[in-house]
Amino acid sequence: MVTRADIGVIGGSGFYSLLDDATEVELSTPYGPPSDVITVGRVGPRSVAFIPRHGRDHRFPPHRIPYRANLWALRSLGVRQVLAPSAVGSLRPELGPGTLVVPDQLVDRTSGRVQTYYDAGGVVHVSFSDPYCPAGRAAAVSAAGSADWEVADGGTLVVIEGPRFSTRAESRWFTANGWSIVGMTGFPESVLARELAMCYTSLSLVTDHDAGVEAGEGVTHEEVMAFFATNVTRMRSLVTDLIGGLPQDRTCPCAQALDGLKLPFELPR
Repeated sequence: MVTRADIGVIGGSGFYSLLDDATEVELSTPYGPPSDVITVGRVGPRSVAFIPRHGRDHRFPPHRIPYRANLWALRSLGVRQVLAPSAVGSLRPELGPGTLVVPDQLVDRTSGRVQTYYDAGGVVHVSFSDPYCPAGRAAAVSAAGSADWEVADGGTLVVIEGPRFSTRAESRWFTANGWSIVGMTGFPESVLARELAMCYTSLSLVTDHDAGVEAGEGVTHEEVMAFFATNVTRMRSLVTDLIGGLPQDRTCPCAQALDGLKLPFELPR
């Protein structure tokens, strides 16, 4: 029975069948319970923990997800590398539905979300100039290319508060700033992972063109969910391949993100 994991996957309900020899683990954290019980198992020789971002019954909207508890729980299980598949809208005509974007930059347009573990007990500044793990990104681009995905290596993900979608004016503004895709869950997941010295790789599946990119009625929740559902098997296969391609030993900067910093508490080991 697997009770520890090296790799974490934060995703949707379609990823439950990802793991072999699976065991459910209930955890409590200093930040409350995570979104749901965590499933721990294996993908080939690698030990993997899966957590449903929104809960099994999709009860947590993007702005209410217990992000701090989720990342803390994964680290307490031993996870040091996190894969984060999600649905996004495209801000560029050339990034059509079905494109996999592996972003290298992020813009935070959320409001009110707690985005740090270090909000008491002293000042801690963690570098976040490059939000995503370079080793994870390289492995993701390679795995997607080998599986014949239309893949975009790099791009900027702008994360909005939700749960509403963007107005046309907002969407056009995002595009004018040179940003590539828009989503609701990529922040603060990514910065919380960095504050725990974990690698974080975003796998952003384009499900639609955002409101201001093309004419029409604008995106709907049903359309997004339906498109992602039709592609979830392919995404699960990609994640399986990517897990096998992640480096066993971390030589990326993520592992040293907290070196030299005085932290106000002990991190889970």
